[in-house]
Amino acid sequence: MNRSATLLLITVVLAGYGVYAASFVPALLVAPLVALLCGFVVQAVCAFAAAVGVWRRDRWAAGALVLLGVSIAGTWLFEAFILGMVAYLSALLVAAIALIVTLVIAVYVTRQGSMIKD
Repeated sequence: MNRSATLLLITVVLAGYGVYAASFVPALLVAPLVALLCGFVVQAVCAFAAAVGVWRRDRWAAGALVLLGVSIAGTWLFEAFILGMVAYLSALLVAAIALIVTLVIAVYVTRQGSMIKD
């Protein structure tokens, strides 16, 4: 797979995740869990921003990716340790995977962006 196809795939996956995270927002508007609503709104906004940044090969795209990973990890940990909605070990696993994957993608996007756009 060439570099631009990989960046296009990353963009599509990020936009798809943004739609997925935004799909929780209507249901959470009627729930009394404002912190959980904020977590999913931040995830959706960061995913869409990262998709736009990767698509345009902007330097700030890596930062948006890191914020996305932190918001995913934070939402899962909040659901597990504060709300008790999900199991602790699975939340820790998802949080670790989210951080690792987003950091790897952020490094890849940074290297490809510096090679192409400068």
